[in-house]
Amino acid sequence: MDSQTAIDLGQRAIATMMLVGGPVLVVGLVVGLLIGLLQALTQVQDQTVSFVPKIVAMILAASFCLPWLVQVMMDYTHQVISNIPAVISGG
Repeated sequence: MDSQTAIDLGQRAIATMMLVGGPVLVVGLVVGLLIGLLQALTQVQDQTVSFVPKIVAMILAASFCLPWLVQVMMDYTHQVISNIPAVISGG
């Protein structure tokens, strides 16, 4: 395996990781911003007020996106495993 193949594998792994983690993290970010704004407006500065809604929203987002996330991971895994002979032979 040459260095370009390793770089390509790494880039695909990082892109897949960002694609899989992105929806859940974006939901957490949006909910966190909304809760932070609400806390600033009401001057309630309790840590659990921001933590619990973010966790609940992220769990709901993960459960909603789970079929798509599993399909993306399966496609990536299938692509990597099917390319093992070509990578080993140098082709």
